[in-house]
Amino acid sequence: MHMGVLLILFYYSTAYVTAAIRHNKVLFPAAQRTRRSSGFLVNPVFQNSLKEVELLYEFLFSGLELDKKLKISVKDEELASLRIATKLDVLCNDIIPKTIPEIKRLNSALVTYATPLTKEDFERTVLTMVYIAYQAARVPGSSKDIWADSFLKLYQALKKDLKEY
Repeated sequence: MHMGVLLILFYYSTAYVTAAIRHNKVLFPAAQRTRRSSGFLVNPVFQNSLKEVELLYEFLFSGLELDKKLKISVKDEELASLRIATKLDVLCNDIIPKTIPEIKRLNSALVTYATPLTKEDFERTVLTMVYIAYQAARVPGSSKDIWADSFLKLYQALKKDLKEY
């Protein structure tokens, strides 16, 4: 009798630990590190209000530049001078993945993610898709297909997340 109770307790504690580990999976590990030059705390988020959502739309609509070192910047100098543009800079240049292996790691983590995405992870995934679109437009030949495939897989993961939750 006592052995059965112990086995049940062991089973439930194992299930709890497994669920906690899966729930605490970090999709964007770079978000846990800060850049010394930024005044922001760990895990920055761009969109906290409707005004910031509108600003993000303006930033994206005005266009972004992608230099040879893969640094993303806002084309419009007036918009780039806004204080909130620094948050976008940190998100785009320090947090989102920029290489195909990093993007594949993100996609595989999204496919196995058991809970709805947080607004931070959703925002970063969308910004990653924006980066991928810029890269796909920029690279020549067959590399374009690799970037396009990465974009499609992230899109499907986001669509699945939106449908399920």
